[in-house]
Amino acid sequence: MMTRWPSPAKLNLFLYITGRRADGYHNLQTLFQFLNYGDTITIELRQDGVVQLVTPVEGVPDEENLIVRAARLLMAEAQQAGTLPAGAGADLGVDKRLPMGGGLGGGSSNAATVLVALNHLWKTGLSEDRLAELGLALGADVPVFVRGHAAFAEGMGEILTPVEPREKWYLVAHPGVSIPTPTIFKDPDLPRNTPIRPISTLLNCEFGNDCEVIARKRFRKVDELLSWLLEYAPSRLTGTGACVFAEFNTESEARQVLEQAPEWLHGFVARGVNVSPLHQAISGQAEYW
Repeated sequence: MMTRWPSPAKLNLFLYITGRRADGYHNLQTLFQFLNYGDTITIELRQDGVVQLVTPVEGVPDEENLIVRAARLLMAEAQQAGTLPAGAGADLGVDKRLPMGGGLGGGSSNAATVLVALNHLWKTGLSEDRLAELGLALGADVPVFVRGHAAFAEGMGEILTPVEPREKWYLVAHPGVSIPTPTIFKDPDLPRNTPIRPISTLLNCEFGNDCEVIARKRFRKVDELLSWLLEYAPSRLTGTGACVFAEFNTESEARQVLEQAPEWLHGFVARGVNVSPLHQAISGQAEYW
């Protein structure tokens, strides 16, 4: 039997770089919120111990794909814990809607959905804390998707505090370029010393993204897109880009702006949600995607 699981997008409602570490990585403060929009992961259980990807990605060997790596990491952990059912395996697929390199967390979300869904389907019984630890080995953003609640993140993004930001509507737009994360973090002009502030202060300030100035400087299409959206609503870069988002109080307001968009703007409208659609599906509060 094939099951379908939500793999939602995320937005960084704000992102501030608070320092550079000795290892070259950066410390940050950011606010994650999920969208009721994203990819779909399909899972069909096998009884022969095989894990395979039925939707291979051109140019990415299956062994390097985060979906396969997540499944095998869970399998190894459950095997060591003695909770992996005999012959447990899976055919895994992904229906991609989120752009690569867009700052929406697509790959991290895919990995987290596989960890959470297979833990449920295989009945391996790993705790959320352990799944988040496994997720961190796959990527800094994976734990927030594993935990499934909007969160204030510090450190490199791995120190999470659940929060309840307003669930607004967003027009999310892609400028048609992909921004490699190192391009942003290696730029000498990146702001790196934004003061560390408590979440209570940050939630009451105007939100911003320290990476935005670099994305606009180096990618003309990002600058054009933000310039257009800012005429209609508060708009920002998400993550290190390339996607940008404009925030609205109602779905109709967001759709009206999307309808007026120039032909070169490719976007969608979605609602920010504080509980991940994946976790709503797991708990039975919502249909699978």
